[in-house]
Amino acid sequence: MSVQFVKDKQFEIEVPVAVIGGGACGLVAALTLSDAGIAPLVLERDALPSGSTGLSSGMIPACGTAQQRAEGVEDTVEMLVHDIQAKSKGQSDPAVAHAVAVSSGPTVEWLVERHAMDLTLVGGFLYPGFSALRMHAPPSRQGADLMAGLLRAAEAAAIDIMTNATVTELFANDEGRVLGLALVRPDGSKEEIGCQALILACNGYGGNPAMVADHIPEMVRAEYFGHPGNQGDAVNWGEALGAAAKHMTAYQGHGSVATPHGILITWAVMMNGGIQVNKLGQRFSNEHRGYSEQAVDVLAQPDQVAWAILDDRLLTLGHEFEEFNLAEAAGAVRHAKDVEDLSKIIDVPMAALQKTLAETTAHAKGETTDTFGRDFTTQPALSPPYYAIRVTGALFHTQGGLNIDPQARVLRPDGSALPNLYAGGGAACGLSGSQVWGYLSGNGLLTAVNLGRIAGQTATKFIKEG
Repeated sequence: MSVQFVKDKQFEIEVPVAVIGGGACGLVAALTLSDAGIAPLVLERDALPSGSTGLSSGMIPACGTAQQRAEGVEDTVEMLVHDIQAKSKGQSDPAVAHAVAVSSGPTVEWLVERHAMDLTLVGGFLYPGFSALRMHAPPSRQGADLMAGLLRAAEAAAIDIMTNATVTELFANDEGRVLGLALVRPDGSKEEIGCQALILACNGYGGNPAMVADHIPEMVRAEYFGHPGNQGDAVNWGEALGAAAKHMTAYQGHGSVATPHGILITWAVMMNGGIQVNKLGQRFSNEHRGYSEQAVDVLAQPDQVAWAILDDRLLTLGHEFEEFNLAEAAGAVRHAKDVEDLSKIIDVPMAALQKTLAETTAHAKGETTDTFGRDFTTQPALSPPYYAIRVTGALFHTQGGLNIDPQARVLRPDGSALPNLYAGGGAACGLSGSQVWGYLSGNGLLTAVNLGRIAGQTATKFIKEG
């Protein structure tokens, strides 16, 4: 992937705006442009657009929505920004965080009302760091269905999506203005396309082992649960054009991927009373800090695995999530009638496991305090029969990327904006600060959807005003 600097270049095909990446960020940007009367071209390397969005749970955080109001949920821009900054320990760009929060509610409503997306408020529990119920998702709570809805909307809007198109090169002048791009097809044929503006929506670098080793070495051995096409192209192109990258050490992990099945186990079961133990039968962390940093904790355990322990109540909750049902169908969920049976099934010392469960029961009754700092009093203690799922920690996607302003314009190190380059989602620096612990639930789709929307709006203004 490279940038070729030229004084001028002629293209046989020219479009007003090219969008690299056909995930949530790219499709939302394209829908925004289309609604404004501008015909974008979406370039997607896969045969069917999916990306990291398709691998997610499809949950979009948003504040002040009609769905929240209908359920009597009070949530504001200020509350969302506070939660973002609290989780990132004040490291998130305040202006970008505010812009994304302001966009979040209207964007979800626009997707529902204008583009017939089926997004409902997820109730019943708060994700780590949330001060209000604000996750909006398809009924299945699967990213594949979110992508299906976006693709239907794009088709209805007659948006051109070129699939099996791998962008290999950008053309730009000496001022950093993007003039166009080159792409290659699976059969080796090449095309060059000119554009007045370019939106980078091609996610981060989680699929590039060399970049992972360079920026987040603690995840080198982790299972990568993201899209293999996330090769860091956006960062490489941006830096070649003179842009600045920021918080490249940030990422989203997940401490609950069923292994060897490779299926995500919803963190809802942890937030509602579940625990994780290692092969010694011991808890090793506060499971309520967040599923992202839990990935690091799980990977630090013997054999890099843990067991998620549930009961009947939590099994019922898990059944609300389609991926959990898939995991159960695949044999990932093991059943035990009591502690002794559980210790045999998961092969951990019974005495240690019995001690762990007794301790958490005492915590739930308020008799003792958890040494890891978790509050167990808000949920019932686990009770037999038990269910266990062998899980590992995984890298989902990176959160570092090109530095942007609140208009999604890509910035140089001196803070000036490149002339016609915009970025969102994993291509842009996210709102998680510099470390894994800064990831607030849903930050990936929060910035994918809303920075896609903002990038589309900014590019629209650029095209129309010149």
